[in-house]
Amino acid sequence: MDNVLAIIGEYNPFHNGHLYHLNEAKRIFHANYTIALISGNFVQRGDASIVDKWTKAKMALLNGFDLVLELPCVYSISSAENFALGAIRTLNSLKVVDTVSFGCETDDVSVLKEFADILTEEPAEFKSLLSHELSKGVSFAKARENALLMYLNNIRKSANVLSSPNNILAIEYLKALKQTNSSIMPLGIKRIGPGYHSQTIMGEFASATAIRKYCADRNFYAIDKSMPKVCYDILEEAIKKGHYIKNIGCFEKEIMFVLRNMTVSQIANLPDVNEGLENTIKNAANSCNTLPEFMGMVKSKRYPQTRIQRILLYALLGFTKEDMETSKKIDPYIRVLGCTSKGENLLSDICRANRKLQVITSVKNFTTTCRNKKLLMMLEKDIEATNIYTLGYEYDSFSNLDYTTKIIKY
Repeated sequence: MDNVLAIIGEYNPFHNGHLYHLNEAKRIFHANYTIALISGNFVQRGDASIVDKWTKAKMALLNGFDLVLELPCVYSISSAENFALGAIRTLNSLKVVDTVSFGCETDDVSVLKEFADILTEEPAEFKSLLSHELSKGVSFAKARENALLMYLNNIRKSANVLSSPNNILAIEYLKALKQTNSSIMPLGIKRIGPGYHSQTIMGEFASATAIRKYCADRNFYAIDKSMPKVCYDILEEAIKKGHYIKNIGCFEKEIMFVLRNMTVSQIANLPDVNEGLENTIKNAANSCNTLPEFMGMVKSKRYPQTRIQRILLYALLGFTKEDMETSKKIDPYIRVLGCTSKGENLLSDICRANRKLQVITSVKNFTTTCRNKKLLMMLEKDIEATNIYTLGYEYDSFSNLDYTTKIIKY
């Protein structure tokens, strides 16, 4: 097995920029096989995916991937650091991946590696600067960015790199590769088209943020040129069926109900909750009726909206700090969402390369035969995430789809 390329993505939804990235990475690396490791029904910024994980798998397979795997929910809704570490550990366990490719805003990946080295090794001077910045009451991400800028003493060069979400995540991938002593080589592909947060469409390119906004506004036909036709058709069909989710607001009442029924100590045991934030959350939950109202009471410079939204998902899905720590110490299972015939051959090679690998092709069989309680906990959260996700559908809000949906094959 050689020249196996992996890409980690949310594909929320799959658009022309994603197709460009895949094709460029395949061209540069001369890939023989391609693997997509994708977020499931909830994503890293603390929001719901616009379409479910099997629909995203269809899009990926029909645009050139051979094998699509799901990144467990415990990682997909984590901070960038744990998201990247979980993803890289998953790819490491396959024992066949040669290169992992990621999008970034710079042509010079060596600059990203320099930042990754500092964050991995944490020199004393950097740690001191970070502590000083945290004392100002800003978010951890902002404090870390400020500390890096001062440590590198080149604000003009560094600020341009650290201001991009794509670069930040790329740095986390590089950190994770180093921390795990991975043999996988990184390949950065410079992003083209509008920026990550852009809400405008420029010709054939648009950010996933813009596409989701147009869908939320029911302006579906404005996005047809920004997606591969097959992806647009799949998205259009999902929307017509009512099988799409605008945003986390679709679960507003469920979230408020869960928070109101949690004790302060239970909220304190949610990942990312510390420094008394549990009291603020409990007070807001008891006095607010909508998520915008709730956010207005809770978010701050220290706790930006994305972090608060992740905490809301932790509460909704029942994740605790112990669950998050467990996820950092074990090798994840491999959940297969879809494959081509070529991908089936690749999966066979993966299983031969690592005979101890926990591969899930049938959730029912895995839950019956697996004896690892930690892996079962993680899978139970994936199943629960799907059951909650479908509650946001306009029609056909069926549960237990993880048991009844077959692997997508092309």
